[in-house]
Amino acid sequence: MDVAENALKNTTESEIPTFSVIADEEFLPFKEDTFDLVVSSLSLHWVNDLPGAFREIHQVLKPNGVFIGAMFGGETLYELRCSLQLAELEREGGFAPHISPFTAVTDLGHLLGRAGFNTLTVDTDEIQVNYPGMFEIMEDLQGMGESNCSWNRKHMLHRETMLAAAAIYQEMYGNNDGSVPATFQIYYMIGWKFQESQARPAQRGSATVSFADLAKINAIISGEKK
Repeated sequence: MDVAENALKNTTESEIPTFSVIADEEFLPFKEDTFDLVVSSLSLHWVNDLPGAFREIHQVLKPNGVFIGAMFGGETLYELRCSLQLAELEREGGFAPHISPFTAVTDLGHLLGRAGFNTLTVDTDEIQVNYPGMFEIMEDLQGMGESNCSWNRKHMLHRETMLAAAAIYQEMYGNNDGSVPATFQIYYMIGWKFQESQARPAQRGSATVSFADLAKINAIISGEKK
């Protein structure tokens, strides 16, 4: 499923029977309790209403169904954002957003829980890619279809501002070999739709072993066996 028709046409064919659906994550055209599994890979940063999208995903899952997702995080392309902001402040006296906003990891678990998911796991990873310079990064982003789509974005950057941003990027973040890094932060998440058969956490205060005794866990287990 994708909101872009061309993206669906370019998907890799496989022996597994599939159905392609053009739809928006915020308005899923599926009945409640339809799927055992929903997977989303690096598309949710385009969603305008992320809480609503999580609710839609939760609704179409069957009880005990699972959602597995990955999305770009808040530290993605921080080098590019900082360089552009500093250059605009210097050359134009102010700055506008040139990269779409991202979600903070501190908010992600709360949003999933509010949508109804339980047994949540959220993890984060950072991938750094080296480029010859800032302009190559921007060209690559445009080729990936990851340009800024905010309605309030500034539609033009002056040439002098761009050159200043490239120089700032190189000065602040440049590698010894002349290349510059671009950081992509990725959040990985998994959440389950509730079902009575699911394992539940033990009641508070019911533990029989103290955290202080974890170093002695092998001796404790051996003693119980005897």
